[in-house]
Amino acid sequence: MKNFRLLAVCLLASLGLASSQTFAAAKTFNVLDYGAKGDGATLDTAAIQRTIDAAASDGGKVLIPRRHTFLTATLDLKGGIDFQLEGTLLISTNQSDYASDGVITASNAPNLKITGSGKILGQSLSFMTGYDATNEWWLFKEWRPKMFLLTGCTNLVVRDITFGDAPFWGLHMLGCENVLVENVTVNNRLDVPNDDGIDPDHCRNVEIRDCHLTCGDDAIVIKSTRQTNDFGACANIHVHDCVIRTQDAGLKIGTETTGDIHDVLFERCKIISSSRGLCIQLRDEGDVSNITFRDIQFVSRYHSDPWWGRGEAISVTAIPRNAGTKLGKLHDILVQNVSGKAENSVRINGSPTSRIENVSLKNVAVNLSRWTKYSGGVYDNRPTKVFEPIERHDPDGFNLRWANQVSLSHCSAKWPANRRGNFRNAIAVQDVTALQIWKFEGDSAAHPIVMK
Repeated sequence: MKNFRLLAVCLLASLGLASSQTFAAAKTFNVLDYGAKGDGATLDTAAIQRTIDAAASDGGKVLIPRRHTFLTATLDLKGGIDFQLEGTLLISTNQSDYASDGVITASNAPNLKITGSGKILGQSLSFMTGYDATNEWWLFKEWRPKMFLLTGCTNLVVRDITFGDAPFWGLHMLGCENVLVENVTVNNRLDVPNDDGIDPDHCRNVEIRDCHLTCGDDAIVIKSTRQTNDFGACANIHVHDCVIRTQDAGLKIGTETTGDIHDVLFERCKIISSSRGLCIQLRDEGDVSNITFRDIQFVSRYHSDPWWGRGEAISVTAIPRNAGTKLGKLHDILVQNVSGKAENSVRINGSPTSRIENVSLKNVAVNLSRWTKYSGGVYDNRPTKVFEPIERHDPDGFNLRWANQVSLSHCSAKWPANRRGNFRNAIAVQDVTALQIWKFEGDSAAHPIVMK
């Protein structure tokens, strides 16, 4: 792994946060002075954009003042400004108001700051057709905007703001470098699909810290989506001291892995609820390597059938998306000092054509039980057209398949004495080479260890 402490120091210095120099106060540009009404009913997009453009010529501060609600659609932020959100932005529900698929957007904007104690409200249910009570989620319309779409930005700071009720992805950063996301609160609905929290995509030198996230989809997810432009690898990411509640994965890499993702550290996070606590999903041609999860607590549980994940405690999988997929390599994974409660297994699951390599689990403790009403006994392999998407499989404590050089040290799997559910083996192994197990603790529902 890279030296993340050095990375943080360099990142803060590049963002101007570690300097002792004194600078003249930036000029403030108040959106009310440029014609914004702030009554929550008048569309203020044009007035706010005029303010942004004026501030950009001066390197100034755009003020969204308190005690006002500004109805807006696409805003194009510029480099060198501090977009200071103190009031409330309410996003428009009219697609014709939008210039792109995002609300807060920026392209190749260096030294951009988005700060303040204000809020952005996404009006998610206005982008839904109705509620599916059987499947326990909202059904979305054909179009819905992302809350943020920040592309190619360098020395980017997003701090202290709150956004919520997102109809689609939240803070999507594409091809950005030298990024600090700090003390951001995400309050999305748990029953709206695809409302991710924070998505670094092809980004480098990113620190995400002290954030609180509630969302139906993945909370913090690092990915490399397929793009027409080459935005490079996703690398040198540090996520720490965050609190998460989600109906999908708490801390995740993938599913989109078309480019390389490497040198990622997740640490000191608490996942209050999820469908997969820790997750890596390699499904495409990129390589994923040098990933560390440490000092993390989690809860992972079943939800209604359409939701992704099936209560897996930890899910590390390398499975081809399609029959023609030339799957990349997943290797050098460390999970250390991680504990939690789950309804399903710790999974390390490669495939015959792409074996996972060099996985070390140190002091990983999982307590397995069943407490939700939903049917169990399955693993979620989606998205794939090669494997069975929803695979019938009673849960083991640790399930290891198609992997090389796997080690378990001071790990444990435990079940309640009066257990509900078809729990099986403490450890189940299929086609794993160079497996090493030290001081494993725990009873078993069927047999302690099964190897095939």
